[in-house]
Amino acid sequence: MSLFSNLLNLHSTSKPLEDFFTEIVAYFLSLNNDIFIDWLKHHSILSDDNYSSIKISTQQEHKGLESHTEDSRLDIVVELSTGLTTDVIFIESKIGSKDGNNALRKYAEILSNLPNVRHRILIYITRDYDPKEEIKQYCLNLSPKVNFLQLRWHQFYARLQQHATDILAKEILIFMRRNGMSTTNQFSSVDLLTMVNFNKTLILMESTLSEKVKEEFQLAFGNVAGRTASMTQWTWGSRYIIYTHFSGWNFWCGLGYFNLNPDSLTEYPYLGICLEVSPTFVERPKIIKSMQNVVNEKPDIWTSNNLTVTPAWSSIFYRKNLQELLSEKDQLSATKFFFKDSIKELKMIQEQYFNFPWKGVSIETVTEADKEDLDTSASSTT
Repeated sequence: MSLFSNLLNLHSTSKPLEDFFTEIVAYFLSLNNDIFIDWLKHHSILSDDNYSSIKISTQQEHKGLESHTEDSRLDIVVELSTGLTTDVIFIESKIGSKDGNNALRKYAEILSNLPNVRHRILIYITRDYDPKEEIKQYCLNLSPKVNFLQLRWHQFYARLQQHATDILAKEILIFMRRNGMSTTNQFSSVDLLTMVNFNKTLILMESTLSEKVKEEFQLAFGNVAGRTASMTQWTWGSRYIIYTHFSGWNFWCGLGYFNLNPDSLTEYPYLGICLEVSPTFVERPKIIKSMQNVVNEKPDIWTSNNLTVTPAWSSIFYRKNLQELLSEKDQLSATKFFFKDSIKELKMIQEQYFNFPWKGVSIETVTEADKEDLDTSASSTT
């Protein structure tokens, strides 16, 4: 195991892979400006290297514009100065998750509004394929315009291999390999196995969420989304779930399989039930308080995510790692049993901790804006 993997494993809470890797890469590039400039020039992001100063910072906060609902925090901000002019680069880094809450659009607007900047560049670098052609055109239409470039981490990996002369670079390469960031455009044996077994896997998941499980979910919480909606959630949120909502997509619950595209190739998906509230819901403070009570009194069986007063998608989970079911003789029956148990557990905490009724709203009444809001919650529940 690499040094960085060991350090990440020491983190006491859920592992912040993206933030952790961002800090590593930013630190390395700040020590090796020549490698950084070479990487930018290789992708035609810069045409010259006549800079007297290069400043690289991480997790830089920017106050939201009037049209923004919240402030922004940039993964990496690079300021390149010639002494007379300044170029600014925002880098948004993703490994397992995707762009949520229209973050790229907000970053482009902030970048366009910066004063006294010559060239404004927004880089979106991901491990997985996540095309953003609409963002590129949007950036060009801004005034001043922003140059948007989309890169993949495997491209950085290939370039870094040419400079792997020190121990820090070698450790970064090892870490990237372990977390699937060295993958090229070649189909691997794992990819081929996935293609061959995709339909079989889908049928197995469908069978565990159909019939009695679906009936019990609907009886407990109201209307339930159909198969097409579940496939959309797989695409957008790396989860295959049945779900219903109680107030648009501001407050909803979902049952099924989560974390189907984990950050690390050694991680397993988990199954169970999720209750989530949006950052803008008027009833959010009351719901967050109830969620906190659940987790405080049942810490062994309920897991929380972002239970803060700051704007964020916040949720609690009753879940089990899929690996725990692999030893079962009848895995499908064991999975169905756990799903039914998840429904009963959520129904129980609804009655004990939430002093208002939940009523599932007909899925057909949801607006396109509501659907987009749920899509952007994907990164908070994976």
